[in-house]
Amino acid sequence: MPDRLDATIAAVRRARAAGVDVLVTTGGAAVGDYDFVQQAFAAEGMALSFWKVAVRPGRPLMHGRLGGMQVLGLPGNPVSSFVCAALLLVPLLRRLVGRTDLSLPVERAVLGRALPENDERADYLRSTLAGGPDGARVATPYRKQDSSMLAPLAHADCLVVRAPFAPAAEAGAPCAIVNLPW
Repeated sequence: MPDRLDATIAAVRRARAAGVDVLVTTGGAAVGDYDFVQQAFAAEGMALSFWKVAVRPGRPLMHGRLGGMQVLGLPGNPVSSFVCAALLLVPLLRRLVGRTDLSLPVERAVLGRALPENDERADYLRSTLAGGPDGARVATPYRKQDSSMLAPLAHADCLVVRAPFAPAAEAGAPCAIVNLPW
């Protein structure tokens, strides 16, 4: 589909005409010159639930309703899109099919390296998971966490979850993780 508002509106109309329950988009939900997704949905009357989340990676995320169709606009960077899909799309789809295990389970581990404090966003850090000498699971975040880098995601075993405004943490400190399905 071309990066044009009219083409994006036409795609939204086709989805509505097809009776789609959930329409998921990737990219185009931010505020750049070619980011027409939110504009197109607004032109069709979408009720916006939220836009932008305090998550890294993944700030430009949109959710709304257009009639009976739910809309989830994932970020364009591949890692941001993956993390936001795991956090929001998986629970949405699970709820729609009647499941009660909506969120991915959060488990405990210890950090394999020190981490600096973070800002107002919750961090989901791609990490490897190994057994420590005392039997504890050790989650070691990759040093580079750029949301365009797919290799660390492909090799990651889990995501280390850090709350907003988390203080610096030393190696060996307890941490929360979400296991990845591969």
